[in-house]
Amino acid sequence: MDVVNQLVAQGQFTIIKQPLGFIKILQWIFAIFAFSTCGSYSGMFKMSVECKNRSESDLGIEVEFEYPFRLHQVYFDAPTCKGGDPERLFLVGDYSSSSEFFVTIAVFSFLYSMAALSVYCFVLEKYRENCKGPQIDFVVTAVFSFMWLVSACAWAKGLSDVKTATDPERVITLITACDEQENRCREVHDPKVSGLNTSVAFGFINLILWLGNLWFVFKETGWLAAFGGTYVPSQEKQPAPDSFGQAGYGQQDPYAGSQGGYQPEYGQQGGFSEDGGYSQGYEQQQPTSYANQM
Repeated sequence: MDVVNQLVAQGQFTIIKQPLGFIKILQWIFAIFAFSTCGSYSGMFKMSVECKNRSESDLGIEVEFEYPFRLHQVYFDAPTCKGGDPERLFLVGDYSSSSEFFVTIAVFSFLYSMAALSVYCFVLEKYRENCKGPQIDFVVTAVFSFMWLVSACAWAKGLSDVKTATDPERVITLITACDEQENRCREVHDPKVSGLNTSVAFGFINLILWLGNLWFVFKETGWLAAFGGTYVPSQEKQPAPDSFGQAGYGQQDPYAGSQGGYQPEYGQQGGFSEDGGYSQGYEQQQPTSYANQM
């Protein structure tokens, strides 16, 4: 417990409030939804075969199937309506590749999101050191984005095929007794595939989350400043404002005299001292050559 308390005390959980960490939580949650709705699915549909000889009829033929949807291994027994033992029939199709690929990507996304969250919360400084961590994170995020695109599209197509292969009306055509007019075959119960539809929706939601997270991880890599040319090394920074004289500001300010209040030098012309109009305060600046002219 002490180790856990120390880790919690040293954690920087404010990253969770930022888009970088918050989206990782969403990725972690929706990855769980994706592989749980697909990997835990099991369905069943029901049919009935009513023979001309009612004693040979079977009104409750149940066919069960589940993940990973190797339907060619799913079988059921149907009456032949000709006496003797019922015939054993198998469904058509193997859709395990698309479903297993989808679940695998979801599981690895869950694990990576959990690992990335741990790095964000406990070793964020080392993660941002030299931008190596964000660059690796960006590459992995881009790979997972592509994998989600492929797996979600593949599973959407696979689910469409699963629905077709488990359609009771289509399966009835496999029963030999249903080819005869005197026998009556019909579906009793359709399979519920709402959970599988939800898994496909979660797959595309994960795709959107991982694509959106690319931008926030990209901003951490430092590549944006390098591509934009906005990065200025520290040794080339501009001088501080107190060194104006070194930056070409050494010329005289024409308004400098007005900033210091009254200046006695304004009386250097003293042209009106002979009339006595403006003689006060200006005699001290009269030229000495005036006495020599006299």
